[in-house]
Amino acid sequence: MAKIKYTKNELKKQKDGLKRYSRYLPMLQLKKQQLQMEMRRVTALIETRRTAREHLLESIQEWLAVLAEDVGLADLVKVEQLDTEIGNVAGVEIPIFKSLTFVPIEYDIFAMPLWVDAAIDALKQLLKLDAEVSVLTSQHSRLRDELRTTSQRVNLFEKVKIPETGENIRTIQIYLGDEQTAAVVRGKIAKARL
Repeated sequence: MAKIKYTKNELKKQKDGLKRYSRYLPMLQLKKQQLQMEMRRVTALIETRRTAREHLLESIQEWLAVLAEDVGLADLVKVEQLDTEIGNVAGVEIPIFKSLTFVPIEYDIFAMPLWVDAAIDALKQLLKLDAEVSVLTSQHSRLRDELRTTSQRVNLFEKVKIPETGENIRTIQIYLGDEQTAAVVRGKIAKARL
């Protein structure tokens, strides 16, 4: 607790500080709620994408044995670009997944086995789901960091600044009241002497 002066100017300064803290606290609490809601939404999306990835992998398991044949599948699927945009949630800039584009690679459909088309589609879906999860994880990380900072500020105002300022105001008012009472008593004593 910082040393305070017992003056009317300090009392005004403390009252202004209390008013400022009380006005800022609801905004911080609202921001905290928005961040918590967004984190729950992002967590649910991550879980949904991971579940979709697992289902896709389960569907691939049926014809996984044919992938043992080396046809250069890795050369047929190449990521060209991951498109994201910047979004804003409660003042926090987060990446938002837009699309994943692949390099168009042509191959001889007569020379390749029949399952290659299905394998390419499945691989593209897997890569897209992995990219989405990666972007969502980045969102979650940024939101978590901002939520931690905002929670610390809410706690600072709720548990430290507002009670401390209220106590300072109370002690200054008591001191000034005692001083005023003492001044009145001194004035009466001085008047009585005259």
